[in-house]
Amino acid sequence: MPFAVWADASITGYDDAMRPECGPNVDPHITIMAGLSPWRSARHVSGCPLKIELKGVVIIVGNYGSGKTEVAINLAAHLKRVGVYVRIADLDVVNPYFRTREARGPLSELGIEVILPPEQYLQADLPILSPEVAGIIRKPGQLTLLDVGGDDVGATILASLENELNEISPRILQVVNPLRPFTETREGCLKIRDAIETASKLTVTGIIGNANLIDETVPDDIYDGYSFVRDLSEHSGLPLEFITVARALMASVDLHRFACPVLPIDRQLVPPWQKRVEFDQSGAPE
Repeated sequence: MPFAVWADASITGYDDAMRPECGPNVDPHITIMAGLSPWRSARHVSGCPLKIELKGVVIIVGNYGSGKTEVAINLAAHLKRVGVYVRIADLDVVNPYFRTREARGPLSELGIEVILPPEQYLQADLPILSPEVAGIIRKPGQLTLLDVGGDDVGATILASLENELNEISPRILQVVNPLRPFTETREGCLKIRDAIETASKLTVTGIIGNANLIDETVPDDIYDGYSFVRDLSEHSGLPLEFITVARALMASVDLHRFACPVLPIDRQLVPPWQKRVEFDQSGAPE
């Protein structure tokens, strides 16, 4: 049985060679929960609380339906709960539904600064970019997340920020749900990556695994999805930064099976007839 320690944190100086499944260039500063393999001794964490260290600008991209906005919202909330000053900017100018702006209430309650279009255009399906965005890119503070619209169409807005982004070398993470159309094959995922890179004039630097069927998700979906994105990581050369698991499923999933971080998801973007899941306030996975 693999040995594992789970905590809301990353290990500064994490030895990438110990995590081959997570790609050759894993950045320890993106770690959400450190899953330690059997050959990694407990003394690496014994008596020393793990910390998340995620800095600068991180851009979340992906295809329509990948769940990238839900991931971005939960990532912001999770990091804030463990003491990181987080800002998140809604750059989705192509999708009128399920955008970061719909979770601005819960995010604001956690003390997260949410950058949105001007109030009069909040519900407009128009390509409007808040003038604050360029400013927070130049001075991102501790952490600034940019949630971008789906596919290459949504990523096009990043090209308008090319000058600002090229000055800071942001991390650009592609969210992949292999249970959705167009990303059920390795080739499909890479095709979407290439289209996003062309449209944004930027290079994707990592992968986030977000295998789910919303309320129909079962543990085997998580395990199969993990295997898929691990294979994608190995063949693309992009590190698998972390995977996601709905918090309601955490107790049913064997976390020892993952050699990469896991981000618990409290679902915020729901249809009008459903109630969102209250953010967990503990700052630690259950």
